[in-house]
Amino acid sequence: MGSSKKILLVANSTWNIANFRRNILRRLLELGHQVTVLAPIDAHISYLDEFPSVKHIHLRTLDRDGTNPLRDLFLILELIRKYRILSPDLILHYTHKPNIYGAVAARVLGISNVSVVTGLGYAFIQENWMSKLARSLYYLTRGCRDHILFENEDDYQYFLDQGLCGKDQADFVKGCGVDLRHFVPSPMPADDAVRFTFIGRLLHDKGIIEFVEAARIFKAEFPNTHFSVLGDFDPENPSSIDKDLLLGWIEEKVIEYHGFVKDVRPYIAASHCVVLPSYREGLPRIILEAMAMARPVITTDVPGCRTTTISGVNGTLVPARDIPALVTAFRDFVQMTPGQRFQQGLQGRSMTESYFDDRIIANELLQKIGIIGS
Repeated sequence: MGSSKKILLVANSTWNIANFRRNILRRLLELGHQVTVLAPIDAHISYLDEFPSVKHIHLRTLDRDGTNPLRDLFLILELIRKYRILSPDLILHYTHKPNIYGAVAARVLGISNVSVVTGLGYAFIQENWMSKLARSLYYLTRGCRDHILFENEDDYQYFLDQGLCGKDQADFVKGCGVDLRHFVPSPMPADDAVRFTFIGRLLHDKGIIEFVEAARIFKAEFPNTHFSVLGDFDPENPSSIDKDLLLGWIEEKVIEYHGFVKDVRPYIAASHCVVLPSYREGLPRIILEAMAMARPVITTDVPGCRTTTISGVNGTLVPARDIPALVTAFRDFVQMTPGQRFQQGLQGRSMTESYFDDRIIANELLQKIGIIGS
């Protein structure tokens, strides 16, 4: 694709584009392509201030977590209509519904398209009718896309093992990367009271319950430690926690809750360790952001998370859903010397520079789908 092309990015929210696809937008524009984004508009539409040449079109029928087949049919029809009008040379689909229904719409019109699986999420973590439906839909539409890319090798292998894609069309990259010019190393807090911080949506699948329960146990032994939580509710997600549960944690003072924040950097800088006990990820950006700021991390030995962390090098891996193991990881961290914590932070920063720089990831992704040469 040497000459300027019309390229369309489709996702289930503007938030997804603004938070995770800036590197792709930036690289496509640098290459001289015309870029249009198709996604339901939300408060993150301000990303256009950084990309004034990008055209954004509202997608009105996409219900991210809805299961109404009639509404999904309307989504396919809306996508066909808009794809026909926009007539792109290539479509990059992100997140499950665009990956499935967008691929169908593109194939109806004969438009080259790529699905990027950014993580398997709730639909695959829980073994229920929803996971069976998601697998069936990916299987039925496997011939509708030219390429399918994954953000970790485990998800790539899972799709191959389940027959949900062909090996000739599939590949993977290491997540979406992290902006190393925005997230820079920060001195470790000087105080002796160790602060562990969880940053993420308040979902069961993110391991928030395990984080808080482990914090409760640990604070009984080490009362001079602090546990912070940053993140908002996601009411459309079936895995969202109950608000009364959060209120109880706050009243009990087991955690300090800071809500949703636009800029997590001051909170990472104020932390000694960032913790994400997730059940499964595409590749956890918050862990990469912490590593980029030279913070040790504690996360789980599950797809996505294990790609970021080597136990004893830049942090600690623990089994998912294992509160005692998380308590042990907290204890081991508290008993480390400041020099050991500093070295883990340095190793994390070095790993992001070598493997997770969002400029490297953008080039790798675009090479794998043929937009730029290898």
